[in-house]
Amino acid sequence: EALELLVITKLPFAVPTEPLVAAQIEKLEQAGKNAFLHYSVPEAVIRFRQGFGRLIRHRTDVGAVIVLDNRVITSRYGSVFLDSLPARHRTFASEEEMMAGIREWFESRA
Repeated sequence: EALELLVITKLPFAVPTEPLVAAQIEKLEQAGKNAFLHYSVPEAVIRFRQGFGRLIRHRTDVGAVIVLDNRVITSRYGSVFLDSLPARHRTFASEEEMMAGIREWFESRA
């Protein structure tokens, strides 16, 4: 059976103290650029989309993704993540609303 549900607990930002990441950040900062916006966010968006690629591998695949990191809707850069999605998305105001929406989606497929 194909994967139908993917839960992303946090946005996939690289650890800024890892040597290769730190070198990229330093290079951008020396060039006067905002390393977070020019490196960290784009790299995290790539990893974020890769998660969706593991869920949807074929034209006939369908699935749901739950993103538990509220930064995707509360931060200024969150829209970059949402705009990168290959499919429509919904946001929910509460855990109860989210669970009802997911239940409804799975029941509609039964």
